[in-house]
Amino acid sequence: ENLGDITFNTEELGDFVIARDFDSPLYHLTVVVDDFEMGVTHIIRGQEHVSNTPRQILIQEAIGAPRPKYAHASVILNGERAKLSKRDPLVRPALEYRDEGYLPEALLNFMALLGWNPGTEQEIFSLEELTAAFSFERMQKQGAVFNPEKLEWMNKEYIKKMEPNAQLAMINQFMPDEIKTLAGYNEKRNHIAPILLERISHFGELREMYTNGELGYYFTQPEYEKNMLFWKEERDPAKLTERLAKVRDIINEMDEGSFSKESVKEAIWSYAEAEGRGQVLWPLRFALSGREKSPDPFQLASILGKAEALRRITFAIALHHE
Repeated sequence: ENLGDITFNTEELGDFVIARDFDSPLYHLTVVVDDFEMGVTHIIRGQEHVSNTPRQILIQEAIGAPRPKYAHASVILNGERAKLSKRDPLVRPALEYRDEGYLPEALLNFMALLGWNPGTEQEIFSLEELTAAFSFERMQKQGAVFNPEKLEWMNKEYIKKMEPNAQLAMINQFMPDEIKTLAGYNEKRNHIAPILLERISHFGELREMYTNGELGYYFTQPEYEKNMLFWKEERDPAKLTERLAKVRDIINEMDEGSFSKESVKEAIWSYAEAEGRGQVLWPLRFALSGREKSPDPFQLASILGKAEALRRITFAIALHHE
């Protein structure tokens, strides 16, 4: 259907074997009988099976089975444009993708576009849209490259399309037990969900984030070396603690009922501008997260809450008073 008419000289096929004995049929006979019994009308398979087709047509004619329509999909290639083999690390059972937090709709969409395209710029398809758009004519003849980065992008697009409750359910499913058992998990999870969803492309990455220390600080006081609080080459503990104390005072004066990312930034920003953004905001962010890379300090403070933010700043000040 997609490769046009292909002609074989059947005399060259010879007397090919269809069974070892009367009780042990081989591949060609088995698939023909199975397709006939199942009422299969269309067979779509890889181009490596083109050479099998004439043998199977001969068997169909011999047993009086109708000939199905055949289409042969392009060979799937790896990043080096070599044929993807079973030993290639890209070749994984579908259930492994499920267990790593890839969505089945995304994987189906990704696989459908390997060797077929709709002739438009559209890349995200529901199953119904795929069914309506598919045609043999749009199946490509050249090899299709399995691009894992494209799968990551596509899965992230599907994550964005999920209902919020479904997103939270998946976060719960893949969040390590060490985090889920911490006090205040459910409330904090709801606050950090947008950050997590922005960071990940499949839900299994939550486990990696935990292993890398990128989740624990949302729930427990981080531990760190006190010199990490200094901005770049600064090493004056008196000035550092003075700035942290000033930020603590500013936060302490804020209304807890309207404590948000925006209100924290509005309250601190003028002081940071006057004193130096890095000199004020770096120690604050590190005091709240204990990490060199984390969300901005305003967002962190709003997630932690006023009381916890004040405790962590006080902890940082105390480190330099020991």
